[in-house]
Amino acid sequence: MDWKRLFNLEETQVLGLDIGSSSVKIVQLRKDNSGYVVTAAGIADIANGMEANQKHKEVNTVRAIRECLQSSGVQTQLAVCGVCGSEVAVRYFKFPLLPPEEVQGAVLLEAAQVCPFSIDDSAVDYQLIPNGEDSICGVLVAATNKLIERKVRLAKHASFDCVLMDVDGLALLNCLSEYEKAEAGQTTAILSIGSSYTTLAIMGANALPFIRDIPYAGKAIIKEIADEKGVSTEAVKETLFSCENPAEPEIELGDSLERACQKLIVDVTETLRYYTAQEKSATVEKIFVCDGFALAKGFVELLDSRLPARTVLWNPFDRIHCDADQNCRDILQKNGPAMAVATGLAMRSI
Repeated sequence: MDWKRLFNLEETQVLGLDIGSSSVKIVQLRKDNSGYVVTAAGIADIANGMEANQKHKEVNTVRAIRECLQSSGVQTQLAVCGVCGSEVAVRYFKFPLLPPEEVQGAVLLEAAQVCPFSIDDSAVDYQLIPNGEDSICGVLVAATNKLIERKVRLAKHASFDCVLMDVDGLALLNCLSEYEKAEAGQTTAILSIGSSYTTLAIMGANALPFIRDIPYAGKAIIKEIADEKGVSTEAVKETLFSCENPAEPEIELGDSLERACQKLIVDVTETLRYYTAQEKSATVEKIFVCDGFALAKGFVELLDSRLPARTVLWNPFDRIHCDADQNCRDILQKNGPAMAVATGLAMRSI
């Protein structure tokens, strides 16, 4: 199923703008006969990403988006943004046959029953999937207006026009399906570990996506290690990511990373078991790991040893050609796995 066309709008060039809680990523693509080509990319950290004051954090986020805009050399300011977290829901549904004019009402009723937030203050969209049966099958997506408006506002203040809103998990599945063709009958998953959320996205043989956002990710893992070791979170970051000019000496992690990741490992394992039970026989055989925390020293190897499926680091730019300057190439070489969501967003067409 092509999740790149939830809306039937005229095609024009857009870029993927991934506004996270600790960094901002931009990717612009061009599609030719051989596939997608990177024409621009940028990444910038959000200063004081732990900032509790929402107003200050938004100012710092806008500054980071502008830094990306200036350094990346993008050719358009039409952006596709993504949302994830507890204010987003992706669910599939199956109804008896209904007249076309009744489908939307049925979807809204279903959304009100299955989404963990008020549908009255949310945006809901859906896509029907032909199933060859006497029923209506599809996927609904819902997100709170508050979350969507915040992303749109941040983009606008940084001189971008957010023309389309996507879901991070669906963007990841788009990107994965473009370049990692699963074998017949094989089920694969993406595990995207950001700063605040971990997104587990699965696409089975039935072409229906399964998305779960887990509120335990890089920031919480780093804090757990820092608290255990009695050191600063910056010291832990510098150790995990092998900074070139560390402000503090590296610390001996020992088994601290494994202990700090235990909650995440349990959550992912239980989610995989739930998915297998729901789909009866769709056991996930391979997990692609991406986003910023995937680059932490020893992290993917730890997951591979503890999760019930082969787990590998995923860099979409191993397959996507870059037709940009050396600065862009350096960014993709160093931060490729962290740019996966932005890449999936950039693959959307309008």
